[in-house]
Amino acid sequence: MPVRDEEKTLPRLLAGLSAQAECNLARITLCIFLDGCADRSAAVLNAHAPALPFPIMVRAAAPQPVANAGRARRAAMDIGQAALGSQDGLLLTTDADSVPASDWIARSRAALDVADVVAGRIIRIAAEPSRLQDRIETYYDRLCALRRQLDPVSWDDADPHHFTGGANLGFRRAAYAAIGGFQPLRSGEDATIVDDAARLGLRVRRDGASIVQTSSRRDGRAVGGLATHLEQLDRSPEVTPRCAHPADMAWQYRMQALARASFDAERLDTMAGLLDLPIDHLVRVARDCANSEAFAMRIVPTPPGGIRQVGLDEAESALAILERQPMERAA
Repeated sequence: MPVRDEEKTLPRLLAGLSAQAECNLARITLCIFLDGCADRSAAVLNAHAPALPFPIMVRAAAPQPVANAGRARRAAMDIGQAALGSQDGLLLTTDADSVPASDWIARSRAALDVADVVAGRIIRIAAEPSRLQDRIETYYDRLCALRRQLDPVSWDDADPHHFTGGANLGFRRAAYAAIGGFQPLRSGEDATIVDDAARLGLRVRRDGASIVQTSSRRDGRAVGGLATHLEQLDRSPEVTPRCAHPADMAWQYRMQALARASFDAERLDTMAGLLDLPIDHLVRVARDCANSEAFAMRIVPTPPGGIRQVGLDEAESALAILERQPMERAA
């Protein structure tokens, strides 16, 4: 995991990792990348290291003029790959201001038994609550559930969630290598790598049982990250957040289900007509895809009018109507 000036939060994180149950802690290596820390983070790690039930590998870098979450997380994952050596294994990542549930590793490992990538549930510690953010997260959880009703896949959780955060991600080592690792983005590296995994045809599981609690602080380390978003909501509580219109997302989900079925059944002519695309284009894309998941993620565009952004009130009302309608799955 990357660490940038987290001397106050590291003891709580280390305690949470040390309390992991249902796994052999001696087989786990904690890999820390100190991302230009100017505080006592290194000293805190050194003080706790002798009592930890697992080995710890630490690498430090000089301060950078601008924080880059993607570069830092990639560096931390590089340490993890080095720790594995030539062995196969799992790479899990969280944040230094977070605390994993006592079965986080065990649950993540179980998820990766059926998938290539796991995006676990993230719960904000309610020291600084945000009711507006709670509503946004609930809306996108409901939207995620709608997706799996319209486009079910065998590897996803029966009760999926929308979270795609670096505070709770896991990869099979081979899957991480196939993706090419985290991109050096100042923020959003977590959502990007999960999207990249899906486009490769890797199985992404949004597992509700893999839980990490994370800070709801407003002075985060990543520019444009969660802390920035929460601070913006606090500053303008009268401004209604805008969300993706559920009808447009439902169109995309249905088309992805049809694309998956068309790839398997070689019914690309039907898909070409629905998307108004030349059949030879679909054939070329299908030829380059490893499986139907990759094809569905790559061939389905946004709806003809794009994905509308509407106020949260309107989005919630429209979603409630969709949820009451019979769910027609693609055949």
